[in-house]
This record gives sequence, structure tokens and C-alpha cells, in this order.
Amino acid sequence: MVEFTICFLKKGDKILLLNRDYPEWMGAWNGVGGKIEQHETPLAGALREIKEETGIALQDITYKGKITWTDGITNFGCMYAFIAELPESFPYVTPIKVAEGILDWKDLSWIFHPQNVGIAELKYYLPIMLNETINYEYIFTYQDSKLIDVTTTPLAQTFIV
Repeated sequence: MVEFTICFLKKGDKILLLNRDYPEWMGAWNGVGGKIEQHETPLAGALREIKEETGIALQDITYKGKITWTDGITNFGCMYAFIAELPESFPYVTPIKVAEGILDWKDLSWIFHPQNVGIAELKYYLPIMLNETINYEYIFTYQDSKLIDVTTTPLAQTFIV
């Protein structure tokens, strides 16, 4: 099973999102992150990906849950989700073109607008992650490459770095 990270850098009512130039989610706005390297913890992978994709070096991010993809029988991969709260005065001017795509601060109202078709499937979990202290596993079930169900289950234990 392939493991990834996804990270949301929050500044006030905005989140730094990446419009990806490459699959998966090419052309969609999503958090920053990527594949966890061999012998790397999810936390170390998240911090590395934030630095690589944004140039921002952080040490304090919060684990917010796990996203798993399945067909109901086989788990294909998972993503460990993190949020970093940045001060509103944090100097990071966008939009900016980076190797992975375009980074830009997006208002929460834009991200969660019901007619917004330009974001990845984060609408199923990001509102919960932003508003609750409990961590969940979000299980995305696909059939013939189409999302057919999302199940949210509280995680029994806290994340181990």
C-alpha cells in the first residue's frame, strides 16, 4: 500500500492550495504533500513535502487524520493529513508558480462553495479537520474509478510520530 501526506497551511480564513500540474488531481486545487519515502515517518514526510513544494520550513504541524482509498476489498493507499496554523502576518505572496503547479491562498468560503468543481475531494474531510479535535479515518470507496461512498470513523489512537 502506497502512503502519502497531505498538508494544509492555514492563515486566518485562507488555506494555501496547490493547483497541480501532474496526476493525481492534475488541474485541481489541493493541499501540498506527496509520497512518504522509505524509512520516513508521516510527520517527517509532511515536513519535507511542505519545504519542497512551498519553500516554507515548518516544525509545528498537527496530525488531523488518515484518508484511505479502497474498492471495498483492497486498500490501495492512504494519506496522512496535517494542518499548520500560520500567523496572519506570515509573509508568503501568491500566486506563485512552483515545480508542482501554482500555489495560491484560497478563502475557506471559496474552497467550500457548493458550486466549486475545481477542488480535489478535500470537501469530504477538510471541514471536519478544521473544526474538530478528534482525528478520523476517512475511507473513500471507489467502483470503476468513481467515488461511491465516504465513511468517517474516529481513530482509536493518536498519531505516533
